[in-house]
Amino acid sequence: MALRLKQKWLWDFWLAVDGADYHIFYLQANRALGREALRHWHVSIGHAVSTDLRHWEVLPDALKPSPFPDGSRQEAFDSYTTWTGSIIQHQGTWFMFYTGSKRSEKGLIQRIGLATSSDLLTWEKYPGNPVIEADPRWYELLDLSVWHDQAWRDPFVFQHPETGEFHAFITARVKSGPPKGRGVIGHARSTDLIHWEVLPPITEPGEFGHLEVPQVVHMQEQYFLLFSVLADRCSPARRARMESPPVSGTHYMAARDPLGPYHFLTDEFLIGDTAGSHYSGKLIQGPDNNWVLLTWRMFTPEGDFIGELSDPMSVEVGANGRLAVHHDV
Repeated sequence: MALRLKQKWLWDFWLAVDGADYHIFYLQANRALGREALRHWHVSIGHAVSTDLRHWEVLPDALKPSPFPDGSRQEAFDSYTTWTGSIIQHQGTWFMFYTGSKRSEKGLIQRIGLATSSDLLTWEKYPGNPVIEADPRWYELLDLSVWHDQAWRDPFVFQHPETGEFHAFITARVKSGPPKGRGVIGHARSTDLIHWEVLPPITEPGEFGHLEVPQVVHMQEQYFLLFSVLADRCSPARRARMESPPVSGTHYMAARDPLGPYHFLTDEFLIGDTAGSHYSGKLIQGPDNNWVLLTWRMFTPEGDFIGELSDPMSVEVGANGRLAVHHDV
C-alpha cells in the first residue's frame, strides 16, 4: 500500500533507519492548490514511519520555511522554501541537510542548511545556516540568460568508510559549456558536519542539464550513484546519441570508491519512461536485508499528476554489474 496523503501531494523524499523503523521525510504541498506546478512554492517537509516500507504512519511535520522577516530580523536562507535533503546520524545526533531558498530572491538561488534532532521527531535549525553554498570557482551562479535558477540543492551526505570524513553530493551545474549539458554532482567535504569545504564536481558534465536527488549506495563491491532527470533536461549531445526518445526517471553511475571516478554502465535508466511515471528513486535494504527501490509516482500515462510514494520494487546486481529493477516485491 503506497503512502498517499489525502490532502497533500508528496514528492522528493529521503530515509533514515532507526532500529526496525524506517523514517521517511518528504516534500509536501496541499492538493487544494490545484496546479501541481505551484507545489514548490507552498512546501513543507512531512514525516512518516514504517517497519516494512509498505504500511506508513504519518507523524508530525518535520520542517517548514522560516518566517519572513518583519523588519526586526534578518531574512533566513529558507524563508521561502524547504526542499530536498538527506539525514545522517553521528554521535547520537541526527543531522538533516536540506535545501532552502529566500522569498526576497524569488526562490531562484539555492543554498544548503542543517537541522538537528535527538529523536527524529523534533528538529532545531542550525543558527549558522546556510552551511554549504555554491563556489563560483567551479559552479554556475544565477544567470537567467542560461538557466532558470542557481542549482545547489538535494544534498546527499555520507561518511567515507575509510577516512571518516563526511561528504555531500549536490545537484549543481558547472559554469561553462552548453546550457543543457552543464549538470553535475557537486561535492563538499567536512570533518564535523558543520564546517564544509566546497570541492570540484564529482562527475563530468555533458549529458544532462541537472542531476537531481543524488544517492550513493554500496552493493556487491561497487558504489552506485543514483540521480534523477526529467526528459527535457537531456543535452543535445545525448539526444543525438540515443535512438529512442529521452525519458524521465532515475539513472545511475558506478565506481569502486565512493568518491569515484564514476562512469555510466549503460545509457538505459534504472527506471524511467516518457510519461514520467516514477521519479527520485532511492535504494534501501528492506527488513529482509534485500535491496529495494522506492520512488515517488509523478504522472499517469495520460499526464495527470499523482504525488504519492510507490511500493518497494526489488533490485539486484546482474552478472554484468548493472542494476535491474523488478516490480514484484
